[in-house]
Amino acid sequence: MPAVRAARGGLAGRRVQAVVIGLVVLAATAASTLALGLLVDSSAPFDHAFTAQHGAQVAAQVDTSKASAARLAATTRLPGVTAASGPFPETTVTAQISTPGAAGALLVPVTLTGRTSPGGPVDDLTLTSGRWARTTGEVVWASSGQGSGLVQPGTQVTLSGVPGSPRLTVVGTATSVTRTGQAWVLPAEIAALGGSGEAQMLYRFSSAGSSTAVSADVAAVRAALPPGALLGTQSYLTAEQRAAVQIAPWVPFIVAFGVIALVMSVLIVVNVVSGAVVAGTRRIGVLKSIGFTPLQVVAAYVLQVAVPAVAGCAAGAVCGNLLATPLLSQNAQVYGVGALSVPLWVDVAVPLALLGLTVVAALLPALRAGRMSAVQAIATGRAPRPSHGYLAHRLLGRVPAVPRAVTLGLAGPFARPARTFVTLAAILFGAVAVTFGAGLGTSLNRAQADLSLAQTEPVQVQLGANEPRLVPGPGSGSGSGPGSGSGPGSGPVRRRSRPAVASGAAPVTAAPVTAAQQRAVVSALRAQPGTLHYVPETDDQLSVPGLADPLSVVSFGGDASWTGYGVVTGRWYSGRREADVNTYFLTATGTVVGDTYTLSSGGRQTTVRIVGEFFDPGNSAVMFMSSATLAAVAPGLAPQQYDVGVRPGTNVQAYANALSAALGPSFPVSVTVDNSQVFTAVLGLVAVLTVLLMAVAGLGVLNTVVLQIRERVHDLGVFKAVGMTPGQTIAMVVCSVTGVGVLAGVIAIPAGVALHQYVVPVMGHGAQTDLPPSLLSVYRPGELVLLALSGLLIAVAGALAPAGWAARTRTAFALRAE
Repeated sequence: MPAVRAARGGLAGRRVQAVVIGLVVLAATAASTLALGLLVDSSAPFDHAFTAQHGAQVAAQVDTSKASAARLAATTRLPGVTAASGPFPETTVTAQISTPGAAGALLVPVTLTGRTSPGGPVDDLTLTSGRWARTTGEVVWASSGQGSGLVQPGTQVTLSGVPGSPRLTVVGTATSVTRTGQAWVLPAEIAALGGSGEAQMLYRFSSAGSSTAVSADVAAVRAALPPGALLGTQSYLTAEQRAAVQIAPWVPFIVAFGVIALVMSVLIVVNVVSGAVVAGTRRIGVLKSIGFTPLQVVAAYVLQVAVPAVAGCAAGAVCGNLLATPLLSQNAQVYGVGALSVPLWVDVAVPLALLGLTVVAALLPALRAGRMSAVQAIATGRAPRPSHGYLAHRLLGRVPAVPRAVTLGLAGPFARPARTFVTLAAILFGAVAVTFGAGLGTSLNRAQADLSLAQTEPVQVQLGANEPRLVPGPGSGSGSGPGSGSGPGSGPVRRRSRPAVASGAAPVTAAPVTAAQQRAVVSALRAQPGTLHYVPETDDQLSVPGLADPLSVVSFGGDASWTGYGVVTGRWYSGRREADVNTYFLTATGTVVGDTYTLSSGGRQTTVRIVGEFFDPGNSAVMFMSSATLAAVAPGLAPQQYDVGVRPGTNVQAYANALSAALGPSFPVSVTVDNSQVFTAVLGLVAVLTVLLMAVAGLGVLNTVVLQIRERVHDLGVFKAVGMTPGQTIAMVVCSVTGVGVLAGVIAIPAGVALHQYVVPVMGHGAQTDLPPSLLSVYRPGELVLLALSGLLIAVAGALAPAGWAARTRTAFALRAE
């Protein structure tokens, strides 16, 4: 076909433009594939597991003293109920967990659910290790949740507070996608323990896709039972929301980079094709003079763009999948659903969409070429009209003490104002990406430091505790130490785990901590020259109104404002009956900073005033208070650890070793390690995307400069003939884009800062937390000046290669080129 042959000839003569198009489309496809793939897969692990395990859309707790077995069975036949399981008898006990080979035990409250088997029409449990219970005295523990880090097949669990203190042996671990249970035994075990008169019913409905639909389903079940028989319900939508927290915080910034890449792709492709049309104007006339129709001319130019664009789309899809792998792999491991990858339809849809967008961008200037007459095209040539930029050349030529080569370069952009505007926009978006990426990287680094506490309280001394208790951490629901986030639904960012209860290591001794032992620890801390701060910490959990999961309470026996928790609003508590809470607590309970809240435990109550909100991503409620405040509702709890801050310049590991030698093995000393793999992967992703978009902007500049040189090649020969040196030639070419680069960099600063101020809070909301000011106020004046130079850097980098080519061009060759 003539159009194909013409396109092949155009590609052979415009290799630079073909490479530019291919690389630009590659970057846009990679960023878009990454963004859409992560967005789609943000809930995929949960969806896969929910389908495979026939997850319960509603888990209901019922009072069997008010609802007979017949009435419960009747609810399974209600209109809209598609499947049901239960009733499964339940009872809540305090489990004393012993680990083989370790001294002491750990006390955790746990609800035992009676089931004869893990299977069933609803909530088909997946055994992750061991087997199902076959007789009384055996228990299957949830793979994530209460004490999961310390439990494995063979672990002995003693039930405290139950007559005879029966002992159960863990024979297996299992997972429920909607976390309907914490541990499972045979129904006969519940009966032997006396039961509680409560049971669990699990339902699936024909319509449960929204909270409104679920509420209607629950209302139908409630109406079918006697008044007061339905004690509470749990919707699968809550678990689905927890699942989305895994990736949701990272999607906004990837989408931002993707949009920037798309806009830059369109701009640069339009610029490339327009330049090709201008540079090939005489060729268009020749093609028409030998019989090419307007449609064939348009097709030839569109094909010149489509061929490298196809290659760029294919390579971009591969790169997008590779960039998404680290985050998707981590999410897949949490849910045990095998390998996760970008969906196939995304790998097909995104390249096709980018290819279509590129073709449309090429079609408009190609139509202009098709409308030209042969005589007009041959007569016009490829140089810009003489009137364009003439005034700028005259004015700049009169500037004293500025070399003429520099003024020639600075005036060059005025010859092609439309092309200059497109180049300015491409550099602008590249500089915006640099400004945004730099600020985002700083915010993420600060968030990681705030959450790990590795800089503020890098050392912990573990104590024996009267009743050590497991404290669910942010994002873990009711799982591990604060912020450890070991189970499904854990947040994307995690505080350092508290080794005594969260890391799966041997639990601390259950022997009471005496005053003499505390004095010994304090004496050893004071004796270390590197000690700057220390404070005793006691953790507990309370059941409070408005929260489905227990409230994690962290109390300190002194001033703990130095520990490093970022305050979002309000202030750090300063006395009794004051407390700080995380964003999740405020959202779940409908409270705000300044409100009062009543805590109760064991018949005791105390009211606290919420004086501050601290930075703590995740989907579980956490409250900080003084030990005196906690003692009002849970008296007699001994400290479980001392948090220690060291003096600046102190070698943390050497300090911990010296402290450990002074205290001996009775008081384990641990060092907080700041090693979040998720943060490392995301920071690397930010750097890759930023560099990628800088390169794309540089390619846009390179294309512009190549077009300028080709259009002015005869002028270049004249300049060389009258004595312009290679150095002056390079200066002229580079200066032709420096003014555009400087202007783009200056405009990019407020635009990049505004993008950062918008996207970072959206990322925080994805992690279910508000952000402290330190994560938003990340730009310093000196840094902004350097970032403003990014536009100049992109412009110069893109112009250097064609400037070197122009400097090496021989005078005779340049004069003959016209």
